[in-house]
Amino acid sequence: MYIIIGGDQKEYGPISTNDVRQWIAEGRLNEQSLMKAESDAEFRPLGKFPEFADAFAPKAALSGTPPPLAGAAGSAGAGIVSDGDYDLDIFGSVGNGWNLVKNNFGTVFLCLLVLVVICIALFVALGGIVSVIVPKHVMAMAGFKVIFNFIMSAVSGLVIGALAGGFYLVYLKLIRGLPTGVGDLFVGFQKSFTQLFLGYFAVSLVTGLCMAPFNYVQTARFAPLLEKMQNATPEQIQSISQEFMPAFASTLPILLICMIPLTYLAVNWLFTLPLIIDKQMDFLTAMKTSWRRVHRHWWQVFGLLVITGLLNIAGAFLCCIGLVFTVPVGIAALMFAYETIFSEGQAA
Repeated sequence: MYIIIGGDQKEYGPISTNDVRQWIAEGRLNEQSLMKAESDAEFRPLGKFPEFADAFAPKAALSGTPPPLAGAAGSAGAGIVSDGDYDLDIFGSVGNGWNLVKNNFGTVFLCLLVLVVICIALFVALGGIVSVIVPKHVMAMAGFKVIFNFIMSAVSGLVIGALAGGFYLVYLKLIRGLPTGVGDLFVGFQKSFTQLFLGYFAVSLVTGLCMAPFNYVQTARFAPLLEKMQNATPEQIQSISQEFMPAFASTLPILLICMIPLTYLAVNWLFTLPLIIDKQMDFLTAMKTSWRRVHRHWWQVFGLLVITGLLNIAGAFLCCIGLVFTVPVGIAALMFAYETIFSEGQAA
């Protein structure tokens, strides 16, 4: 049994030999990670342990794939992330993402399908429960609707946080040439469940606060129109429906204003969940690390999101069938960007 020092300089363990080897294979430990056997007096670099020398043998990797991340991991330990500079190749990330999906389409498609089915079932179930316990007139209240959105984010985050973490892990393992499958989608429920939930909810809470003014005004403008339509004749419905466009136009300036802080914050915290599941960080450390690294070249990361967003729009125009290809390519491109931004060995 061994004790590990995480990137946050805290001790984690004891862990078994098999756990050490698994974390080396997943890129969570490197030769410089400090460790000691339970019987040892002092910590020493992992590379000094002869029983693990074979674990650091070179492994075949995808062409153009950055080296795997290295860093210590524990139940809540923070991995090592370089403070050096990086240069994000936007189109290179998209190209690598395309090749990854093309070569592993069965795996990524099945993982996406399972994720979508679970999310749909979750929201249908939550919607059914809400329709039973919350009166319609209460849901139409603008103030309640804003608060209700935060409650739904917290409840759904118990499932979505862990699933999203597992979804990212599948792509990272494919990038690093490690075996993976649908089973890894559920790893987040076994490891880092609390931190994934807190990371998902914290980001959702802050970004939700950014959109709260728009949600309040939109509900206040649209709820009366929807209420009128419930008992209206076809002629009245046609007349009422013409009021929706002016109502939306009146909320558009508020939407645009709310989108500015929302976009800035969402981009900075884009890699919170991947850092938690991959580097075993606590959610606050992951949020700070994502912010610190992304903020260095914010516009490059934003540009990558714009490109992947345009790909998904193009996929939606193809009767939404194209999304089966464009969504996995977009996620893969983001994970290639993650490898570039958070890998060690970047030039200072």
